[in-house]
Amino acid sequence: MTAVTYDPTGAEAGFPTFPFRMAPDGLATRRQLRAAGLRPGGHDPVAQILWRRGKRIAYLYRLDLAAPKRTATPAQREAIAKALRARRTCRHCEQVKPYYIPRRTGSCLDCTPGGAR
Repeated sequence: MTAVTYDPTGAEAGFPTFPFRMAPDGLATRRQLRAAGLRPGGHDPVAQILWRRGKRIAYLYRLDLAAPKRTATPAQREAIAKALRARRTCRHCEQVKPYYIPRRTGSCLDCTPGGAR
């Protein structure tokens, strides 16, 4: 069975379907919305793009219904920074490193037995 790659009415696929790079104006993928500083805004996709013989799919959202991306509050940004700092802090020597501490060892490369020095 071959995948339907062009069905603008949705009669055959049940959902308007377009081939790669053939989406009509006014529709965008999530990635395109994000690049434009937008988000779907709680709306469901209205169409889809199929490529690679139907193995790849991207849902399309209406641009006129898209909402601006939300920005993190100062408290959220502070919590994120704290969590990322914790990922860079060694459990043994308690130094903050310029890289994330491997979860497997839980220690920096200097404290890990047999680690790179």
